[in-house]
Amino acid sequence: MSTKISKKSLSVFVLAMINVAAICSIKNWPITAEYGFSSLFYYLIAAVGFFIPVALVSAELASTYPKNGGVYSWVKEAMGHKMGFLAIWLQWIENVAWYPTVLSFVAATLAYTISPSLALNNVYSFFSILILYWGATFLNFRGIKTSGLVSTSAVILGTLIPGALIIILGVVWYSTGQPSQIVITAQSFVPSLNSPHKLSILVGVVLGFAGLEMTAVHVRDVENPRKNYPRAILLSAILIIGLSVLGTLAIAMVIPKENISLVSGGMDAIAYFLKSYGLSWLTPIVSILIAFGAFGAVVAWIIGPSRGLLTAAQDGDLPPILHKTNKNNMPTSMLVMQGFIVSALASVFLFMPTVSSSFWILIALAAMLYSVMYAIMFITAIVLRHKHPNIERPFSVPGGKIGMWIIAGIGCIMSTFTIIIGFFPPSNIVLTNFVFYETFLIVGMVVFIAIPFLILMFKKPSWNLDKALATEDEPL
Repeated sequence: MSTKISKKSLSVFVLAMINVAAICSIKNWPITAEYGFSSLFYYLIAAVGFFIPVALVSAELASTYPKNGGVYSWVKEAMGHKMGFLAIWLQWIENVAWYPTVLSFVAATLAYTISPSLALNNVYSFFSILILYWGATFLNFRGIKTSGLVSTSAVILGTLIPGALIIILGVVWYSTGQPSQIVITAQSFVPSLNSPHKLSILVGVVLGFAGLEMTAVHVRDVENPRKNYPRAILLSAILIIGLSVLGTLAIAMVIPKENISLVSGGMDAIAYFLKSYGLSWLTPIVSILIAFGAFGAVVAWIIGPSRGLLTAAQDGDLPPILHKTNKNNMPTSMLVMQGFIVSALASVFLFMPTVSSSFWILIALAAMLYSVMYAIMFITAIVLRHKHPNIERPFSVPGGKIGMWIIAGIGCIMSTFTIIIGFFPPSNIVLTNFVFYETFLIVGMVVFIAIPFLILMFKKPSWNLDKALATEDEPL
């Protein structure tokens, strides 16, 4: 079979845009906005310690081991079946914990078309999450073409246009000498780090930069990946970090830090800008666009990790009922099970004192679970460099084995730090019951990490349908 160069159709710019669409989100900007100009410090740490290592390592793994299953296949190759299943399970369950957070953002944004005060109502957030999530699930039942159309439209209409609007209004606001809630000086760049609670905001920033391993599978579609993939990553990093920083500062300039909502901060800033310029009539329109953008992200992300877990299921790691796909080749049983878990996790909005605290506790759980997976992925990359030293690598982390140890080591340290710091809530989060916060995270981590091992402990040979059928067909 011949490979034609013409098939490698992704340019540096197109691959960078794929990364921006997958990772950059208005939802993430209010998380660090309270920290004003020092938010740049947190972005810098997360970029160097996490974003760049994930990009380089996942690109090498995806180009060298281009099998179905992504992280499942990579870890399985390096550390065996059990660890591979744990890795894909963590990637999947992290997304399950993340869905209520992004959908609470959608609910808060839509509240601006009805009554902005609804954005702070826990019951409204809970029921909105259920309706929106199940709606996104049923959309995915219709096939990848439908979900792809929704996702593509959402990126343009709901992320790029409103994101550019926030940034442009912020730049105009600052350049025309309007009053600002933040001070931009060299001294205000480095935050006070005298408490772990001041560092815990990194948890949200790291999660906002996560997911690049899902797009690294495109590395083989790039012409001259050794040269062009790093360029695409550099351009992605500049755009993602640049947009995040400018968007965060725009929010921080106009909303007093004590009033910044983790859920509705972006929309609060837009509403303030538009009101100041006599354009309040645009607020409901922009809110619908932003909500559509975030909803489209959920539609896009629902199917990716589920298909990865389906690969493990079809290898016999999950019961046959979860192997089912519909006529559109969508893993319907897996998506329904996922929906029930999301619905259960969304109930945290009924028990936490504020919408922001509910939002944060799920952000922390998602980031900590994802960080365990990333630590496994970084170790996997080091193991495979030594296990298969002579295999062809279309793209490799620069610096040989030493370079891999340095890059993957930095990523592993950052992932471990994120897990530890996640147990300390940021100082701006209102908690009436710190014990509940800690218990929820500890129990969540233990249970969700233990589940895949329990599944493997009790799995049956009949779960592997291919082997079962092959055994039945063997001649006596």
